[in-house]
Amino acid sequence: KVVASFETRRESIARALDGAAHKAGEGVRWDLGKSVELVEEVTSIVEWPVVMTGGFDKAFLEVPKECLVISMQQHQKYFPLADKEGKLLPRFLFVSNMKAANPKEIVHGNERVLRARLADARFFYDQDRRQRLDARLPKLRAVVYHNKLGSQAERIDRLRFLAAEIAKLVGADAAHADRAAGLAKADLVTEMVGEFPELQGLMGRYYAEHDGEPADVAAAVEQHYWPRFAGDALPGGPIAEAVALADKLETMAGMFGIGNLPTGDKDPFGLRRAALGVLRIVVEKQLALPLPDLLDLAFKAFDGIAAVKPDAPALATFLYDRLRGYLRDLGYSANQ
Repeated sequence: KVVASFETRRESIARALDGAAHKAGEGVRWDLGKSVELVEEVTSIVEWPVVMTGGFDKAFLEVPKECLVISMQQHQKYFPLADKEGKLLPRFLFVSNMKAANPKEIVHGNERVLRARLADARFFYDQDRRQRLDARLPKLRAVVYHNKLGSQAERIDRLRFLAAEIAKLVGADAAHADRAAGLAKADLVTEMVGEFPELQGLMGRYYAEHDGEPADVAAAVEQHYWPRFAGDALPGGPIAEAVALADKLETMAGMFGIGNLPTGDKDPFGLRRAALGVLRIVVEKQLALPLPDLLDLAFKAFDGIAAVKPDAPALATFLYDRLRGYLRDLGYSANQ
């Protein structure tokens, strides 16, 4: 009862997941979120894989889909199911390490464990919605962003300044940009994000919508982190673009200002990612934003912070280096 080959086990699990999803209904999918990566992980855990199907109470579907998917995948190594429109179903697949004569007991045991996990997620979601996002802002005074740059609350003040100024430059509503920047980090002190840090931004959008914030403000709360990685989606509107630029410029100006630059392959604050994000937003959204003006604004946000020594030329050079790589990836040569 051991399948020795990793590749054979992986292919067997993938086929069995496909078959179980097909039995669950036409167009039903199991490859949600990080399911493909999860197949690799589960393949390393089991020796004699047997895919089984379980279910949970439909009432849990009132919790945002992303919370349920992460809870199933990250904590339990289960594969959630969704219909062809992407709507989550109250069913899941899991991989057992044995073929049992009576699999019902194994299924019931896994359903019982998952029920407790989903109940936790629903509790966090319900608790978080009892308090408005803006009421959580005072708690950010106790959250240190960087020992030389102050707390997350102080950082929000800088983001608000930058977002409003950038919004004016692109013809967006400065008041909405200010509001979105003010709420952008509030979900960091929610129960749900404390349990699932991957949901930061996304839960902020859900809670902002629940609080009745304007649609572009709620969207910007989530999208100010975008793009999060190479090839990721860009912020979808002018308010989100302004807040996303503010977030990335503030990060780079602060770190360059205290001399905390990337070295070799070490970039703990993601400055290269932030630089590429700024370039992609400006270039691909065709925003008429001169780089020197943006850098001047970014360092101006740190006025009064003695630890920060403005160095716009060094930051500009850093951005131009990223721009060269970005343009090469687009197919341009040095002679164009």
